[in-house]
Amino acid sequence: MIYEGPIYRPPSEANSLLIQATVGCPHNKCTFCMVYKNGPKFRIRPVEEIKGDMDEAAVLGNRVKTLFFPAGNTIIMKTDDLVNICEYARVKFPNLERITVYGSSQYINKKSVDDLKRLAKAGLTRIHVGLESGDSVILERVKKGSTPEIHVEAGLKLKEAGIELSEYVVLGLGGKERTKEHVSETLAVLNKIDPDYVRLRTFMPKINTPMLEDVREGRFEVLTPHEVLDEIRRLIEGLDVTSIVASDHYTNYVYVDGKLPGDRELMLSVIEGALKNDESQFRPFIIGRE
Repeated sequence: MIYEGPIYRPPSEANSLLIQATVGCPHNKCTFCMVYKNGPKFRIRPVEEIKGDMDEAAVLGNRVKTLFFPAGNTIIMKTDDLVNICEYARVKFPNLERITVYGSSQYINKKSVDDLKRLAKAGLTRIHVGLESGDSVILERVKKGSTPEIHVEAGLKLKEAGIELSEYVVLGLGGKERTKEHVSETLAVLNKIDPDYVRLRTFMPKINTPMLEDVREGRFEVLTPHEVLDEIRRLIEGLDVTSIVASDHYTNYVYVDGKLPGDRELMLSVIEGALKNDESQFRPFIIGRE
């Protein structure tokens, strides 16, 4: 099988077969992300190449239960082509239960609901979307390429189409200056969408990114562990959704997961317990290298 450039996948896809469908990221401007900054240039692999990789992986046969199509924004593929490879995957891997991709909201919105329904019928089960924040100021500062309105439109389209939606929130992305707005506006977006999953990440400045320079030069103040935990607490308290919440990432200070609304008090008790610990007991400040 052929892999080109960085190959990233969500932690929830740890056991998935990875068949690369696109290379790089078509946006590649987010100031907090280092993944594709040094290339390669974004391109969509030919369908026949993608199918060839699936032919090679077919020796795994019935063992393949989940499949993830990297790289950064595979949802940008032409609908016909993405339908084609999803249908082919279901033939090659008869026990396939889930097909997933990354997709930014602005690229999801290039597709109609009917397009997305076709993808769902072809087997596309879940899309991982980087919401990051619902605050328009933060989204503009980090050059996300989306607005709160774009995020809501994309999320509601996916729900109407019957495709599972994982929304990623980056705790601390507003720094000390906009922590209040980061939480309140993110809640506003999530409560409008009611995604299947809300996945929490904690902001960690990465090498070779503009945000690391902002941190080093004092233009951005990183939250302390307790301040991050307080953001989680405010999110959990304010979420009016039926989502699964997961903090399944190494950047986080505490593992919080559950299904809302039923597990709200349990998750809040975990956070309250963590807040009783001295901040010295949490991981130190780290500059990310991957």
